[in-house]
Amino acid sequence: MTHLLVAQLRFTRSEFVRAYEGVSAEDASQHFGPMNSLSWIVGHLAWHEQLYWLERSQNKVLIPDLHHYGYGAPQSTPPLDAMWQAWYTVTLAADAYLDTLTPELLQGTWTAPNAPTGENIGTRLLRMIYHYWYHLGESQAIRQLLGHDDLPGFVGNISAYPYQPE
Repeated sequence: MTHLLVAQLRFTRSEFVRAYEGVSAEDASQHFGPMNSLSWIVGHLAWHEQLYWLERSQNKVLIPDLHHYGYGAPQSTPPLDAMWQAWYTVTLAADAYLDTLTPELLQGTWTAPNAPTGENIGTRLLRMIYHYWYHLGESQAIRQLLGHDDLPGFVGNISAYPYQPE
């Protein structure tokens, strides 16, 4: 059975995708001061998913160029379609690992070379979920600045991901 936190990450991902419905490539390339572009945010979350669920957990890197959208990387405006392709590729590959997580594994740490110690895998999973929600809010603020008035209401269909006791 899928762990509750993994199910919540999947729900969060679905809300992230829903937040971008109707966003054009042109709109995704706009910058407002120091704010990220919408396309960069997609690449950034693909980078974070790859870092945690592929690189640190399994010593795999599917898309090396995602480091351009990592923490502290300079502001950039990648093509939206390329970032979605990267995001879908990484999250699909990450799901195989996420499906293996149990309460016991979530209490452990990664053993791959260069994997940091300190926070356990469960805490990293929580960090990923909250990171998505941070950028979800940012994306909706950017869309408001772009003049979009058809923003989705949150939180969406959470009943598809109900609470399940462990």
